[in-house]
Amino acid sequence: MKSEEYVRFLTEQFVRYMETPRDQRKKVRQEQKANRPPLRNLLFGQIPDAIEDYTVKIRKTNKK
Repeated sequence: MKSEEYVRFLTEQFVRYMETPRDQRKKVRQEQKANRPPLRNLLFGQIPDAIEDYTVKIRKTNKK
């Protein structure tokens, strides 16, 4: 992208953002935040889930 195109793109995005009502922007941010995966999965991937599943399995077998 040339610098002119990039500036044009940024300007269009900014204008589109400013034209949307404040309430709608706030609602979109809250929805995005609610749909975000847990921080532990972002940092470590599926490893925390695997460890949790393993420990639950061990606890169930020890109770029997």
